[in-house]
Amino acid sequence: MAKANKKTKRLIIRAVVLLLLASAIIFSIVSKDKVKVLGVGDKAPDFELVDLDGNKHRLSDYEGQGVFLNFWGTWCPPCKKEMPYIENHYKEFKEKGVHVLSVNVGEPKLKVESFRNQYDLTFPVLIDKTKDVKEAYNIQPLPTTFLIDKHGKIVKILKSEMSEEEIKSYMESIQP
Repeated sequence: MAKANKKTKRLIIRAVVLLLLASAIIFSIVSKDKVKVLGVGDKAPDFELVDLDGNKHRLSDYEGQGVFLNFWGTWCPPCKKEMPYIENHYKEFKEKGVHVLSVNVGEPKLKVESFRNQYDLTFPVLIDKTKDVKEAYNIQPLPTTFLIDKHGKIVKILKSEMSEEEIKSYMESIQP
């Protein structure tokens, strides 16, 4: 009788553990945050970040103008290659209503400042310290660039290195 009791007890414990595991798995699947993958035609999520000079930039502040939203890292070879091209065309297009917002993904300010100075960048360089903007835009890989029109709509998403000719063409395409 004692042996049967032990078996029953063990069976009940195993069933409870199994039930708890199954519940945990179901809960994690159901309650998992669903990351909205942005696509062409979607409204670009608004955000506010501070640039290296301490100025706040809100995406919504640029409504009515084109925004070349570039996510990058100092360690990223394609990012290093395209930055001078972005700078060249920023100088040409900023007077035509196209703005560059360059978002570094979570690196230390000193490292990002050194990069900006090395490449003589004059457009706003923002740091996404918390990586909240990276997550909102579902950024992977770097560099990733969003072309945003004057209505705040995404017109193109680029997930690779761009040539100088492509950058010029993309800036032309979002000129208001």
